[in-house]
Amino acid sequence: MAFSMTHQIGSLAGATAVLTDSTSNTGESPASAVWKSPVANLRCKAVRTDGVEGLSPPLTPCMSPAPRSVRPDLTAACQAFATEVEVAEEKEYGVGGKENGEGKGVPVFVMMPLDSVTAGNTVNRRKAVNAAMAALKSAGVEGVMMDVWWGMVEREKPGEYNWGGYVELMEMAKKHGLKVQAVMSFHQCGGNVGDSCNIPLPKWVVEEMNNDPDLAYTDQWGRRNYEYVSLGCDTLPVLKGRTPVQCYADFMRAFRDTFKHLLGDTIVEIQVGMGPAGELRYPSYPEQNGTWKFPGIGAFQCFDKYMLSSLKAAAEAEGKPEWGSTGPTDAGHYNNWPEDTQFFRKEGGGWNGPYGEFFLTWYSQMLLDHGDRILTSAKSIFDNPGVKISVKIAGIHWHYGSRSHAPELTAGYYNTRFHDGYLPIAQMLARHGAIFNFTCIEMRDHEQPQDALCAPEKLVKQVALATQKAQVALAGENALPRYDEYAHEQIIRASQLNADGNSGDREMCAFTYLRMNPHLFEPNNWRKFVAFVKKMKEGKGANKCWEEVEREAEHFVHITQPLVQEAAVLMH
Repeated sequence: MAFSMTHQIGSLAGATAVLTDSTSNTGESPASAVWKSPVANLRCKAVRTDGVEGLSPPLTPCMSPAPRSVRPDLTAACQAFATEVEVAEEKEYGVGGKENGEGKGVPVFVMMPLDSVTAGNTVNRRKAVNAAMAALKSAGVEGVMMDVWWGMVEREKPGEYNWGGYVELMEMAKKHGLKVQAVMSFHQCGGNVGDSCNIPLPKWVVEEMNNDPDLAYTDQWGRRNYEYVSLGCDTLPVLKGRTPVQCYADFMRAFRDTFKHLLGDTIVEIQVGMGPAGELRYPSYPEQNGTWKFPGIGAFQCFDKYMLSSLKAAAEAEGKPEWGSTGPTDAGHYNNWPEDTQFFRKEGGGWNGPYGEFFLTWYSQMLLDHGDRILTSAKSIFDNPGVKISVKIAGIHWHYGSRSHAPELTAGYYNTRFHDGYLPIAQMLARHGAIFNFTCIEMRDHEQPQDALCAPEKLVKQVALATQKAQVALAGENALPRYDEYAHEQIIRASQLNADGNSGDREMCAFTYLRMNPHLFEPNNWRKFVAFVKKMKEGKGANKCWEEVEREAEHFVHITQPLVQEAAVLMH
């Protein structure tokens, strides 16, 4: 009896474990699977160093002994398949990504687990990750995306970097022939949908934030958010004599110097974190402690003294000093709906008046300036034609059908019925040659609650048109874990960027799939995933019918899965 992929990867962890999936109906950020040992609590802690956490156990006992050798015919088959994949990679993704999304096919990357590196700076579940990488390569996956946590690498003291586990992870990816999208994660892990572990900001940063709470984003009720340092102090030397932007630049420079031998070859993309969940936005909808629940409108985050100082200066420059004392105070609470509030309601709402236009312009421009500052540093540091820079933008699709688009406004995207909030972002990214990475690509409008006027498909279309107009490459991610063909079909359709029927050969430059976990390697899910990857790589101009692609995918599933299973057992 054959070993299941779930069992192989589960057994590699060295411990029996339970898979939990903390789901949420937000549709915004991934509610990813969590690998947990039976004794762990509901949130895995990055500070744990005792033992290796496992993956899911087999559902049925294994009756046959573990194979002792890898079959030569399977080895040859995999080598032949790998050669085909390598050739396809050079044609389709090239080094670092397709220029402006033009070219045949969309390369697929897979997100690594959030806690791929332990608190002790070693690779977490090393054998499982190694087996998983082999499986992904066999499926024709282009590479993996991994979070490089500021709070782990520069944890103890400013300027002291421990790249331990990341060095090994990068080498593992290189060994398997996988490309890497490295995320410069300058945010806290924990507090957002799908955060399966807790990784705070560096200790010395937290210390400074405790000494000066205004370094944290603040709402009108004085609630502080410690996920990310407030952009209001970007250029002030508030972090042990350095500005936050200098800290980010020094971190990226240290990363470049450590991994320079892999840049442009294995590491082909640097995604620069710019806010909570690594996204260019304000932390307007924090799930931590139940503050926000889907589909609430969120709250403005501009009440720390640094943000208010900037607001005051902007109001005075506008000749309206009375507008500079505070942000909107009639915009409701986190879990209100637009029509519950004076500021966001469709008729006579403050958002559409002179003060609202002034405030929203300032609030969104502060976010754009933040992105511009960090990208200026990133582009000068990663001055390598083989390395693309990308920025992640949140897919805030709830209340999209309302006039005010309240949840987008509180997050910093000045997008309303009468104002395009995504074109200015795309134009800012275009100035730096950066990729616009967008979420919720897998969603369909009718799957979401219509009473909240959710419209992810319309939102994705708007973003596709904005990036086309700004001539910036667009990449995508799924917001929630999905393993079904219905979601795969939607991703394939969205990746072809036929928003206005006039996109020509333009496609997404890459797609990153959420996420590497035991569910992905269950036989039925794995078979669908391999077919999905092959369809994505065929591209919009494919001459093959889907049935033919699926047959070819089935062939590769058949010849490669036993090899991956046997290799996994041998590594146990």
